[in-house]
Amino acid sequence: MLTAINLTSPTCCSISLFSSASSKSPSPPRARVSALCRSSLSVADMDSGAGPSLFPLHRCKTLHLVRHAQGIHNVDGDKNYKAYLSPAFFDAQLTHLGWQQVDNLRKHVHACGLAKRIELVITSPLLRTMQTAVGVFGGEGYKDRMDVLPLMVANAGECNRSAISSLDSPPFLAVELCREHLGVHPCDKRRSISDYQFLFPAIDFSLIESDEDILWKANVRETNEEVAARGLKFMNWLWTRKEKEIAIVTHSGFLFHTLNAFGNDCHPLVKTEICKHFANCELRSMIIVDRSMAGSDSSTTNYPGKIPPGLDLPSDIADGKLENEARNSGLT
Repeated sequence: MLTAINLTSPTCCSISLFSSASSKSPSPPRARVSALCRSSLSVADMDSGAGPSLFPLHRCKTLHLVRHAQGIHNVDGDKNYKAYLSPAFFDAQLTHLGWQQVDNLRKHVHACGLAKRIELVITSPLLRTMQTAVGVFGGEGYKDRMDVLPLMVANAGECNRSAISSLDSPPFLAVELCREHLGVHPCDKRRSISDYQFLFPAIDFSLIESDEDILWKANVRETNEEVAARGLKFMNWLWTRKEKEIAIVTHSGFLFHTLNAFGNDCHPLVKTEICKHFANCELRSMIIVDRSMAGSDSSTTNYPGKIPPGLDLPSDIADGKLENEARNSGLT
């Protein structure tokens, strides 16, 4: 059963986030029927979030949230937080283990059919997130072709990996709104977009306004509240996209503080499920719901019904109409 995670903010449109899978094992059919028969949920209970919620499909988007695989900064940083201050970890690349994690997640998204459904891959413009994004969702082995750019050139970021093709893959878009905590930590400072365009030729960097990183400050670190506000801005920006199923490759801190803004009016266990920290290369699928009609797209699957256009009276209304006609004619 889907569980609602609601958000209402005066600075953004009203949106909701749903977990796409229950954390509980499904009950046997007989047990489910018995539970349904004993259910005493009222309409008021359902409206207050105690029961299932219903939303038009065209007002929803499916988000597949991914934290990047293990970076070289994570190895020392997990042991000693001060290691994140090291200039040696500037724009940290993936470790050998990180690339193994990428390969494992790639096998998963292909095995479960997710790879064929994703319409867009959004990535934070840092080396470790782009390596993860193209490694998981990119095409198969690249072969030199003049008419097709690779998503990643061979050995990008000293990764000792072959080039990755853009053939048969969704488009990739770099977006700065979903970057990690900005400032102080060199691992969270990006290179110039010119450098990235050489390493990742088929990624679209057109939404990034500055070639150099003007957002990262050496002596000022974003607050948790500022990261959350940026995350909510990112969520609202997603409604400007036409795509309905989107993969987003980003960072632990960004995900935690953004998702923590959701779910304050739901069951504590559900909020914990949505907001808990991501492991390296972990994927979680969510459904984001537009409650305020911010999205303008019409449904591609709805069908108007009776042709030529007109109303088919429901049976209870039709019965009432017949009774009125009979009463007016003096037959009753």
